[in-house]
Amino acid sequence: MPPTADQVAAASALWSAAAAVLAAGAPAAGAVLQADLLRAAHTARLAGLLRAEAAALRTVRGLRAARARYDGHRTADLVAALRELLLVSARLAAADPDPALLGTGRRDYRPGGSLRVLGLCREPVISATGYGGVVTHLLAEDGRRFTVADVKPGGPARARGAATAPVALSTALNHAQLARGGLLISGATVSPDGRLGAGRSVRAHPVPGVPWSAEPVAALFARSPAEAVAAALAAADDDGGDGSGGGGGGRGGPEQLIGCDLLVIGASGDRLTTRRLDSGTVVRLAPASHHPDLAHTANLRLLGSRPGLHLRVLGRPDLDRTATLRPLAVGPVPGSTATLRLPEEWLGRADLGYDRLQGAQLPPAAECPSPPEAPTGLDPLADSPLWRVRRLVELAVTGGRRAAAEAGRGSAAAGQGAALRRTGFPVAAGLAAALTAEADRRGRDVFGRLTDPGPDRYARAWLAAAVHLTTAERAVVRTSWSADGPS
Repeated sequence: MPPTADQVAAASALWSAAAAVLAAGAPAAGAVLQADLLRAAHTARLAGLLRAEAAALRTVRGLRAARARYDGHRTADLVAALRELLLVSARLAAADPDPALLGTGRRDYRPGGSLRVLGLCREPVISATGYGGVVTHLLAEDGRRFTVADVKPGGPARARGAATAPVALSTALNHAQLARGGLLISGATVSPDGRLGAGRSVRAHPVPGVPWSAEPVAALFARSPAEAVAAALAAADDDGGDGSGGGGGGRGGPEQLIGCDLLVIGASGDRLTTRRLDSGTVVRLAPASHHPDLAHTANLRLLGSRPGLHLRVLGRPDLDRTATLRPLAVGPVPGSTATLRLPEEWLGRADLGYDRLQGAQLPPAAECPSPPEAPTGLDPLADSPLWRVRRLVELAVTGGRRAAAEAGRGSAAAGQGAALRRTGFPVAAGLAAALTAEADRRGRDVFGRLTDPGPDRYARAWLAAAVHLTTAERAVVRTSWSADGPS
């Protein structure tokens, strides 16, 4: 059903506040504009527009991080939040009946019956808002994926301690044991995003785990990564681009984890270049977290020191980069001698955030096949002509309307438009030109004095360019995971 009149009014107010922030730019979006946006977000929540409210709160956090120049701030995150906010509020203000636009809050756990779940890996959680803990990923016998989380205020120390803390479902196991074991649960309660609850009626008993080479876990590594990434991209679009479910933040659901068997080619800093053993497609591995209290970076550097190593990887695809995986755990490739040699008690997997790999766990260099040469081609996304549009879209957010107008003046702007058309991006060129033209549009009052026009038309021009850019970039990311995609 279409949104109510109150919801349309709330969405219109949210659009106006967001458009004013965009026109001002992050440096000028101070306390007044942020207060206007927060007031509109509160009204949106009262009207049941939870997805729009969540995007507004992410935008305010991004503005504050940008203005304070926090180390962890990324302009791309602020751009994504503002794009989501403007897109959702514009569609709601136009009475779009799509129920996904309303979003969902934290929903109650529902009965899940009896389950037998097997541990996959542990994922450390250290949030920018001071929370820390661990999420243990689980797999049911029918292929469904679940998580058990222990995340509370505490930051890095809490994340380290939670790695071996008792599991709420069963005090007989801690998270380290569950990641390599399993549970037989009766009276299970499950949230819509796959989290297992620990209600009074829940009973859980430990069961032996299985290695990654045994079913049903082995099926994760038989699934096509291209298919899994396409599903993750579709889910990101439905959730507002961040995997949060429209309810306010998140790390991405358990369904986003994909498995690959890879051949290590080499390392560049803390990143690895690999090839899939089944297709030869290049896959880049990047740390899931750079926090110094976690072992991700050190483990990847050690793995990169042994070119030719065969590696089974379970991780989350980076949807903003071509064929890039952020691994959570690694293990040996079945049937290969040029692979990891992990302790028997690890059950064939190492959690990269917690378990510290040692050189003795790598195969001798003589047993590793000579890897192919590292690819020398351009990155299909980073070096795409779309960088011109990306720079303009980000400049409009970091510098405001006046900065976008300046970018459209002179011969350089005309040259960029010609370059986009020449390389097959005529729509992107037209949208970029429309954005700079609207940014530079000035009216005059009855006395002939220049006046600043309202931000609505400018916000719509920016939104059109930003949405087109995101769609084009995700198409490149999706293609890069296919066997015959760019490498």
